[in-house]
This record gives sequence, C-alpha cells and structure tokens, in this order.
Amino acid sequence: MEYFVNCNSASLNPIAGSLDKQKAEHLYRRLGFSASVDTITNAVGQNVSAYVDNLIAEAISMPGIATPTWANWTGADYPEDNDAKSQITTQQKREFINLYINGLVTNNLKDRLSFFWSNHFVTEYRNYMAPPLLYRYVDCLQRNAIGNFKDFVREIGLNDAMLFYLDGVFNNGNNPNENYARELYELFTLGEGNGYTEEDIIETSRALTGWVERGEERYTPITFDPTKHDAGTKIIFGQTDTFDYDGVIDNLFDQREEKISWFICKKLYEFFIHPDSDDEENNGNAKQIVNDLAVVFRNSGFEIAEVLRVLFKSEHFYDEEAVGVIIKSPFDIYINLINETNFAFDEDTIASVENTCRLLGQEIFNPPGVEGWYRDRYWVNTNFMIGRWLSAELYLQTAYNANSEQFREFAISVTPNASTESSPDRVTDAILGKLLPKGIAADELQNAYDVFRDDALVQYYAPPEGDGTWNLYYPGAEVLVFQLMMHIIRQPEFQLK
Repeated sequence: MEYFVNCNSASLNPIAGSLDKQKAEHLYRRLGFSASVDTITNAVGQNVSAYVDNLIAEAISMPGIATPTWANWTGADYPEDNDAKSQITTQQKREFINLYINGLVTNNLKDRLSFFWSNHFVTEYRNYMAPPLLYRYVDCLQRNAIGNFKDFVREIGLNDAMLFYLDGVFNNGNNPNENYARELYELFTLGEGNGYTEEDIIETSRALTGWVERGEERYTPITFDPTKHDAGTKIIFGQTDTFDYDGVIDNLFDQREEKISWFICKKLYEFFIHPDSDDEENNGNAKQIVNDLAVVFRNSGFEIAEVLRVLFKSEHFYDEEAVGVIIKSPFDIYINLINETNFAFDEDTIASVENTCRLLGQEIFNPPGVEGWYRDRYWVNTNFMIGRWLSAELYLQTAYNANSEQFREFAISVTPNASTESSPDRVTDAILGKLLPKGIAADELQNAYDVFRDDALVQYYAPPEGDGTWNLYYPGAEVLVFQLMMHIIRQPEFQLK
C-alpha cells in the first residue's frame, strides 16, 4: 500500500504466557475502544488464551440495546401532522443513537463488532428516515455481530432498512431490481469481481423478488408476496434451480465458500491488524495469515467468534509491528479518550461526540455510500486534520472546566508510586505511555517534558534541580497534566492505535 507497509512476520500460532501492559493496552485498543487504567491493571498477568476466551464469551452473551417503546411503531402511531411527526422521529433517533454510543463506550468487543458490521452491511438512515427501521437494523447487527456469518447474511438481506436502502422492497418478479443482488456479491460476501458474473447478478435478482409487501402503513415490517416472486428456473454460479431467497444464500455458501471466507477474513485482518493485507514487502506473510484464518472460518461453519479467537490469541496480533499502525477513526479518538482517562461523561458528552464525528466524516449510521467509510488515510486528510486537533482540544477543555481535579486523578492513576514520585519527567512518561500506543518520537520527548514542567516549580522537583518535594498532589499539578494532554493530542502518534 502507498502509506502503510506491513512488516509483521509473526505467525498465527498462539502466543505463550500472560498479558503484560503493552499487550493488554493493544488488545483493548483493537477489540474495543481502549480501556481504563483499572481494566488494564486487571488484565495484566492474565493468561492470554483464557482472557480472550472470556472476552469472546462475554460478547456472545451480552444483551443488545434495550428495545425502545416505539420499536414496532408504524405510521399509524405517529401524528398525521408532518412537523409534529418529524419532531418525534428526530427525538427518537437522537435518544436511540445516544444509547448506542454509550454501548460503544462500555461494551468492548460486542459493539466494536456491531459498529464494524454497520460499515460492511451498510445502510444510510437518510434514505429511510424511520427510527423503527433503524432499531431493527441495529438489533440485527448486534445479535449477529459475533455469531454465524451465513445466518447474518441471510437475515440482513430481509431487514427492513436494507430492503428499503437497496431497493429490495421494489424487486418485483415482472421487473427485477438488481441493486441488492449486486451488493450481496460485490460488497457483502465475495468482493468486487471475485467469482461472479453479470449474468449471476441478473439471475440472483430474479430469485430475490417478492419481498415487497409493505402493508398499508409506513414502517410496517416487509413481508413476502408470492404473486410478486419469479418462480422460474435460474442459473446461478452454474447451478440450475428455481432459486428463492433462501436458495440464493445456500447456493452462495455452497459454491463460493472459499472466496467468502477469504474476503471476510481479509476485511477482519485489515480492521484488527493492519490496513496492508497484501504485504508485498514481507513475502506475503499477511496473505498467508488471511488464508489460514479463512480455513478456520470455513472449518467452523462460518462462526465469526472462532476467527477472532484464533486472531486475538496469535503471535501475529501481538507482534510489535501490529502496534500503533492503524489510524484512529473519529469515534476512536473520543471514545478512547473517555475510556483511557476515565473522565466523567453524560448525555451531552455523547451528543457532542456524535456531532463532532459527523463533522469529521463519520456520521453514525450514515456513511457516504454503500461502500461505507473509507477509513485509515482518509481520516487524516487535509479536510479533517485540523478539525481532529481542535475538537480534541475542545473535549479536554470542556472536561477541565467541568472538573479540573479529574486531570490530577488521571495522572495519579497512570503513575507508579504517584504519592512519592517527584520527577515530572517520569510522570510525563507515564501519561505518554497511556495515551500513545508506541510512545513518542525521541526527538519530541524533550518537548513533552518541557510542556509538563513549570519553571516556577523547578525548585521543588527531584534533585539535582530541586529539593524533591514536588508530586502530583502539589497545588496546580492538574494544570500541568491538562497542558501536557493538550500537547499530546497534537502529536502524530496520537492519531494511531
């Protein structure tokens, strides 16, 4: 790739031993939106294999978002007046998205994955503008996020939001619509041009007809109308049958299982390990890792959890070359900060995160198109870079104004022996170690030290510069922490995870 070169030569073999601090931090930056000092402390020393198994089991058993009272509303439940209706739907959407973003903060792998799949099985809320459909879409993502991928594909295609988004709801037997058939292969299961033809798309669109019954009221769940289905013979992937919707999914996984497993594992690799999965500079090791994961995927019957289990336990995942090589999305920046600092947050904070991420190109449930957000280098282009700095500064300033003492508390939590530590440089090192995955460039380290130090306090610092009476409990220490954090978020390393 042009901007990232994957030099990770480690294998997919299970890593031996237990989690140290760096491994634990890396694990949580990837499988969730980072973690607090306490979470990392509890993880350190735990056996890697057992700990990963527990995290996956937790994700599998974790319930989804609470069902809102309006989840099954139809148009009949809303006011006839358009302005009154718009006010209600706007409020419902806002409250629901706030709940979901709260889940991103706290639910680790469960909603890290549901968020990932929302950028794979893409819909755009702006196209259907209905909170009940949004709820049913998110519910589908959460229930299937770490389940069986074939079941996921089967269900998502009949989801109301997807049926409206890709025009399946207008796919009549006498006038087939090809949109969903094309994206089913091109974006959702096989990859562009990978193992299908235009004729396969045309024939598949015929097989998917009939899911068009919308009822008399808006937002009514879509049902099947057999009179609108093309029951004739179709030829798909060389197989001849009277395929219907289920027949299409079964035939896809029967005839193209190797291509499906490779495409999905490649996407998981690029999301969790490194954006360069081609790895031309490293004898194709990443390609071999993807191929090996694809075998695991197929052998498990397409269980997502089994791929992640192997990946998160592997030497490859924890290799030094896998650390700090993925550019943070806007949501990574702000939710990581919330989790890493343990600063207080409320509904206004979450609303601010949503709005800021939208301005920085990541509007939740509204990606720019069916391909989803472009990720990685796209996040730090000239349109967004200054906005990332300024909005992160605003987040810290707001937190400081709300309660400046939480900056002192954060520094104390990350600094070993904080009550007696009298060296501002060692405190700086501890804060850098928490917020940056691989520390800071050597030529910038002194700048960070200088930002944290207050010349007016130099007489109190550790010898030889002072008498060593200074520590983080000293009046004004919270100001120093705030100044240092404002400096850190402008560093290139802060953009990485």
